[in-house]
Amino acid sequence: MPTNMKGLTSPADFDRLRRLHARVIRDSVALVHRIGPADLARPTPCGGWTLADLLAHMTAQHHGFAAAARGYGLNPAHWEVRPAGGDAPARYGEAVERYGEAAERVVAAFAAVDGPDTAFALPEFSRDRTFRAARAIGFHLLDYVVHGWDVARSLGLPYDPGPDVLAVALPIAEAVPVGEARTAPSSPFGPELPPATGADPLDRILTTLGRPAAWRPC
Repeated sequence: MPTNMKGLTSPADFDRLRRLHARVIRDSVALVHRIGPADLARPTPCGGWTLADLLAHMTAQHHGFAAAARGYGLNPAHWEVRPAGGDAPARYGEAVERYGEAAERVVAAFAAVDGPDTAFALPEFSRDRTFRAARAIGFHLLDYVVHGWDVARSLGLPYDPGPDVLAVALPIAEAVPVGEARTAPSSPFGPELPPATGADPLDRILTTLGRPAAWRPC
């Protein structure tokens, strides 16, 4: 988990972080609602994952982080990934609905956090320590900036989270540890890639976290 969260520790800055986070999450909901049943088998920039796999992961992470905000993050049931969609339209609709519900759950849970120093248990990162709320929420924001791009790119849609979001997300991305851990199967991000000359902040975030910014579906 990134350690550089300077400027996000005062009550005002923490509230701003939560507002930006909520916008990123709700933007992802709007993108997910653009997914049709036939899209779930599409490839994504997440190596080896279809759009259905990605949607299932995104839904589970919302539930896990919401539980962490409420003090129940160590319970593995809250992080369980449920398969998303399928060929049946009803199953597809349920998966999209579950995503929207999970998104609002994590936004509400973060809004109820007392302050930036509230402890979050995040067992996917460490079972031996907790993380400050400001760090945890910042990381979740960053994750869904990237996943929003993943979904948009898989569908061939434009994606622009806004300069204010990118200004917060870029230093968090740059603080994500590098090294052998990035090559582990469980790593949320791949090894850092070189950015293109003149890369914009979104492309710099993507390449810093191992996403090829020029990725297109085959």
